[in-house]
Amino acid sequence: MTTITRRALGLLSAASLAAIAATGALAQDKKTIAVSIPAATHGWTGGVVYHAEQAEKEIEAAFPNIDVIVKTSPSATAQVSALEDMSASQTLDALVILPFTSEELTGPVEQVKANGTFIAVVDRGLTDPAIQDLYVAGDNIAVGANTAKWLAEKLGNEGKIVVLRGIPTVIDDERIQGFTEVIEGTNIEILDIQYANWNQDEAFSLMQDYLAKHPQIDAVWANDDDMLLGVLEAVKQSGRTEIKYALGGNGMKDVIEMVMANDPVTPISTPYPPSMIKSAIYMTAAQFTGQAPMRGTFKLDAPLITPENAEQFYFPDSPF
Repeated sequence: MTTITRRALGLLSAASLAAIAATGALAQDKKTIAVSIPAATHGWTGGVVYHAEQAEKEIEAAFPNIDVIVKTSPSATAQVSALEDMSASQTLDALVILPFTSEELTGPVEQVKANGTFIAVVDRGLTDPAIQDLYVAGDNIAVGANTAKWLAEKLGNEGKIVVLRGIPTVIDDERIQGFTEVIEGTNIEILDIQYANWNQDEAFSLMQDYLAKHPQIDAVWANDDDMLLGVLEAVKQSGRTEIKYALGGNGMKDVIEMVMANDPVTPISTPYPPSMIKSAIYMTAAQFTGQAPMRGTFKLDAPLITPENAEQFYFPDSPF
């Protein structure tokens, strides 16, 4: 497994594209790269769609022998149908997929691979890692663990907290694993932990339930910034003042602005850039024209974003 920083992964994307350009003219056979991703159901996936479409334009403009097909799906069921349709209608030389859910997409992706297709998985890993040739993601265990370490220190290893989970996926499991393993070594009690599907509205409703059930909450961890916005609104409307911290993750620009402003409730975040889909598409294209076969696992670091370093992670023109 290779661990690289966000900036390094961006440079790797540029390097991959340069390698492709250096030898692209040598490859004459038309190659098809299918990109299957969730629709823009929340801010982070909106960023994924944006960066995937940018990669499609750039690669097709540079290399006429590569056809990139980006297909978005609003649900796991729709994504399965999309894979079946694409596989039936054309030969897929490669598939870059960000699974809507891990379990439901593992079997369908395995069927695509059986046709000899190169498989690159992004973010939400499959339940059987052996299916993927390339895996690009953030370090989700570190996202949870680094957040928990900071929170435990600030709470003095004491207190009552609630947690919001995302969608049932490998990355959600890993974030929760990293967070809870740290908390288990403290006297902090997790009062409640439920799914809000990385959705701001669902997080708002779930946080309202938490507030109604639990008279004392010292802190909240929503393992995604979209959910954090819903949490913050629910807390604001409740008028509750005992909640010291409400934290998320992923580095949404709205949350980075809070960190930059030294917000007392949300003073940190962790990066998980949606541009990783673009890096995966570049690496996949290198299989065919760059003479740069990419295999293995590439993970981004998850350092804490603090007021001191927040500007490094702030991109105001980004959709996320």
